[in-house]
Amino acid sequence: MAEAHEAVAFSFSVGHEGFNVDVSYDVFKALFYAGYRSWKLRCRRTLNSLYNSLYPGHPSRGIACCGVVAGLYFKGYDPSFHIIDWLESNIFRRYLQPRNGKILACIVFGGGGYILFIQLRQYTLKKLFSYHGWMYQEHGKNIGLVPKIWSVLVKLCVGRNPSLFSCQNFLPSLPLPSLDETLRRYLRSVRPLYDDNEYQRMEKLAEEFKQTIGRKLQRYLWLKWIISTNYVSDWWEKFIYLRGRSPIMVNSNFYGLDAIYIRPTTIQTARAANLTCAAFRYRTELDHENIKPLMIQKFVPLCSSQYERQFNTVRIPGKETDKIIHYADSHHVAVYHKGRWYKVFMFYKDNLLQPCELQLQLDEIIRDTTPPNYGEEHLAALTAGERPLWAEARETYFSSGVNRYSLEAIEKAAFVLILDDEDFEIGTQDVKSDWPTSDKGSMTGKLDDYACAILHGKAYNRWFDKSFNFIVSRNAVFGFNVEHSWADAPITGHLAEYVLSEDIMNYGYDALGNTCGTPRFTALKPIKLKWNIPESCNLMIEKSLVQATKVYNDVDLHIYVQDSYGKGFMKKHRLSPDAYIQMSLQLAHYRDSGHFNLTYEASMTRLFRDGRTETVRSCSIESSHWVKAMEDPTVSKVERIKLLRAACDHHQLQYRDAMSGKGIDRHLFCLYVVSKYLNLDSPFLHQVLQEPWKLSTSQTATTYDDKRLTKLMSQKPDLAEKMALDRLKNIAAAGGGFGPTPASYEDRYPQFNRKKKGIKAGGGFGPVAADGYGVSYIITSEDLIFFHISSNKSSAETDSKRFGQRIQQAMQDMRELLESESKSASSSKNEKKISTVVPSTDQPA
Repeated sequence: MAEAHEAVAFSFSVGHEGFNVDVSYDVFKALFYAGYRSWKLRCRRTLNSLYNSLYPGHPSRGIACCGVVAGLYFKGYDPSFHIIDWLESNIFRRYLQPRNGKILACIVFGGGGYILFIQLRQYTLKKLFSYHGWMYQEHGKNIGLVPKIWSVLVKLCVGRNPSLFSCQNFLPSLPLPSLDETLRRYLRSVRPLYDDNEYQRMEKLAEEFKQTIGRKLQRYLWLKWIISTNYVSDWWEKFIYLRGRSPIMVNSNFYGLDAIYIRPTTIQTARAANLTCAAFRYRTELDHENIKPLMIQKFVPLCSSQYERQFNTVRIPGKETDKIIHYADSHHVAVYHKGRWYKVFMFYKDNLLQPCELQLQLDEIIRDTTPPNYGEEHLAALTAGERPLWAEARETYFSSGVNRYSLEAIEKAAFVLILDDEDFEIGTQDVKSDWPTSDKGSMTGKLDDYACAILHGKAYNRWFDKSFNFIVSRNAVFGFNVEHSWADAPITGHLAEYVLSEDIMNYGYDALGNTCGTPRFTALKPIKLKWNIPESCNLMIEKSLVQATKVYNDVDLHIYVQDSYGKGFMKKHRLSPDAYIQMSLQLAHYRDSGHFNLTYEASMTRLFRDGRTETVRSCSIESSHWVKAMEDPTVSKVERIKLLRAACDHHQLQYRDAMSGKGIDRHLFCLYVVSKYLNLDSPFLHQVLQEPWKLSTSQTATTYDDKRLTKLMSQKPDLAEKMALDRLKNIAAAGGGFGPTPASYEDRYPQFNRKKKGIKAGGGFGPVAADGYGVSYIITSEDLIFFHISSNKSSAETDSKRFGQRIQQAMQDMRELLESESKSASSSKNEKKISTVVPSTDQPA
């Protein structure tokens, strides 16, 4: 294995025989090509910035505009109304010949006019995108006149073929709600949580706040809204994420799982090489801005600013607050395996390594028998424990020398790759509803163990400060752990879907499960990082490990797979799938706790510049009425269905309000921050911010359209079958344990079943409240939903498996309720047919 000194371009030493200079030309070449690549990237970013500033126009159109103006002017038609003559005579004549001055004046006028035209289009689009009435149109009904006119205007003004950041200039700012409206919405949202006396107390606190310091805080917040692109995002990042002093493992970081239906290989280094190269390919697409911005209705763009810090980003600990550092470029990844850290270069002579070339380096890491340095094995536990302890250790022991060099190799890496030394078990076959209970419970437990391993691992085998960690198990199962402060889950979800698609559809594997292709050259060897950990530092590492171990040992994580029905049934009954699932969670949580609780559902605000999230308060007056009706045997099914539809409609209205900037919680949060800056105390705001979210939920959405995988499933089933059967034979020959041999390839590889297209298992997060639940869910297909349920073992009020059973029962009760409506409608139709009088033959037609 290459030692650390191999990364040094030259070494100089003095011995008995004189001077000795050892030069590494490979490293000099690597440095040269790294600089060359950075220069090219900087030039490309400059050109992209120019292109984005002119969007929805284009620089070539601006040049054409200058040419047309010059052509008309010299033909005797002055389109500038003598402005060109004025520019030439008053500005350019003293420096240039008259003809050259006129040419330059034509260019200035044409270019200035084109830029002014583009600015007008951008301003118009900004105003058009501030309108959100189109979101409130009911599905299946005629679109109103105003939304129709709006859509026509948008299509006329918006450009074609936007790059990733092209639409940023005309995204509107997040609107600042009125104080009265926010207080009204808040009081309505907490009505089901309080009895009459408590609710009257909250009403008095809200009125007192409004009549005393509320207006003053609103005016200060209005000033921030005027001068900032988004009045929430910077404070949200700073105070919610970076100021937190507790461990970010479990409490902040979230995780994502592998494609649940597919096992393309069981060779760890092959899978890791494919996924890592796919991630760098995705980063290249980001750097070149070739990825298109996500659009709603195909022409309403979402903010793309969160993509900027996806790679080359790290969270740096501080004693009072952390900070996020983003590096312009990175040419390597940091790799962890069996307690040792490595630096692996991803480029050779300005060429990105192919998977087969990277696999050679990873194989060398796997074969390495060098023991970890003292303190190295548990080093990453510093990122999992209390933040002040990590800040102190970093400042004391990692600010100079070999420790600083090695730490920078990790922090400046594009991301971290973990080659885990454990096996993970996945597959929805493990949790089929028709399996025996004992087998199903055993397999579900394996899926839970897999999710726990990705969420927190052993606390010392993940670098939780990095923007994300790719984790590949010994049997080649993939997962990722994400630091939350720099972006929200859909951004990493986009990356995960891309790399999983590239892994199968572009790179693939040979018959033995290794990467495809032949290495073009022998790349630089992996560099094993050196550490000089003194005893005092190792004591801090072990102390942090104890803190982190206490946190993750308390995690109760369970994945419930709802496979009896899914969104197809919900849509059939004209109900929003998200609203339907939220109502099932309300019913399940009420049965679990015996009362209503404050419920958080994350909604995005990326329709606005630098937007992140807003809260949808799922526990509402409407939902509480429906839940009570479900628990009251005297209420008829017809009435229950009516209340369910009203609850779902209200939830959709809340979700739309949150997306369009009419949320409650971010506004109140910012008012609270202003009050702290002004040293003003508010019992109302203190009460609002201290209310625990006993049920915190989030839906994982599919953001990347996997057209190539769908194409393979639909157009090349024979190839898909051959790939699956070859893989099964190779795994069986290698002694892989998949259990009984399936009757057909679709039994083991349902992703190749043309009827099944959902392959994502989603991901999850830790509980927000000590005595509450965290629930993340993903609707993967017409009849499959994954629920990731987390809680704390130390809480006597919660049990994740029990709550999964509550969800299962709630979903079943809702299905039976709606099926009764269908049966009733069907029987009434049959009765009408029977009661229809058939005219006799002697009656006139």
